[in-house]
Amino acid sequence: MRRQVDALDIAVFDAVAHTQSPLLDATMPPLTRAADRSLLWMGIAGILALTGRPRARRGAVRGLVSIGITSLIANQVSKRLHRRPRPSLAQFPQQRLAHRIPTSTSFPSGHSASAMAFAAGVSAEWPILSVPLRALAGLVGFSRVATGAHYPSDVAAGFALGEAVAWLTTRLVPVERIDPMHDDLTVRAGTARPDGDGITLVINPASGSGHAGRILPEVRRALPRMRIVELGAGTGDYGAAIDEAAADCEVLAVAGGDGTVQRAAAAAKDQGIPLAVFPAGTFNHFAKDLGMFPLRTAIQAVQAGTVAKVDLGEVNGKVFVNTASVGAYTDFVAIRERNEHRIGKPLAAVVAAVRTLGPAQAVRSTAAASTPGSA
Repeated sequence: MRRQVDALDIAVFDAVAHTQSPLLDATMPPLTRAADRSLLWMGIAGILALTGRPRARRGAVRGLVSIGITSLIANQVSKRLHRRPRPSLAQFPQQRLAHRIPTSTSFPSGHSASAMAFAAGVSAEWPILSVPLRALAGLVGFSRVATGAHYPSDVAAGFALGEAVAWLTTRLVPVERIDPMHDDLTVRAGTARPDGDGITLVINPASGSGHAGRILPEVRRALPRMRIVELGAGTGDYGAAIDEAAADCEVLAVAGGDGTVQRAAAAAKDQGIPLAVFPAGTFNHFAKDLGMFPLRTAIQAVQAGTVAKVDLGEVNGKVFVNTASVGAYTDFVAIRERNEHRIGKPLAAVVAAVRTLGPAQAVRSTAAASTPGSA
């Protein structure tokens, strides 16, 4: 079987090498150079992040994390285990050779593995990009054969590795599926607050990768009489600041990440007042579950005064609203947050994913049902 694969590899490689094609000569070397050190994929990730769309940003992060893990496995594990020589370039067209001739072993193709890891990672979050990104990944893989860097089976193995790693990231950090749970909520009319009178908004500007403050101009225009409390380095105890705000308003509004929202939910419950959630975090899970997404929808709901009851949960004395995590994901987040201010969130996510995939202790938990509270 191995001999048959090798024979097929050589036959296909030679067929590509002897194909006289000005198109291949002109396009394959630049394409393979663009994918060197994953620069092509990092550029696409940057474009996705700049769109501002949550799916695009999540896809960019998952794609880059997948590349990081895949590159580690391909270059530090697979290539050391399978010391396959590179193809002979004796009769290969000189004008089509890769600008940088690789010196590492051939199996698998690192370029192909990273290409498919990125394409599959982004596609998991934003399926509409699956076809164009996988097509581009396929062209990058073909370019590795067309420029004499790899045999076809090296490319196929790289594709399989990249696909597997991207799938693994979806097991470790599941893809967010927007489920309109708010359709099942019983919504009733409350007190309309067209200008925000009686509302105090507590916002954590550090949420949403430091971009939560971007919602403030629109919020101030729409709700000019709403009081705004910005949490910051000089705020001290965030929990105390949220409790103080809740004690002096008719409606507590919150804009921030999961931790800020959960703390505000507990404060609103203690005071017996409604909680309004403005989407300003990275993923805005709870706001989406409530139908308070995008920001304009949340503002309109506050102005109209519509309210609904939701259940609250509690873990070890801490209130949570829609999600609570244990085990590997909490380790992943903790490691990422320790590093993201120093090396940036995408690279911090790569570091966190690699460390989390190592040996870990089992987590034992006990769940007990009780009468649910609501806010």
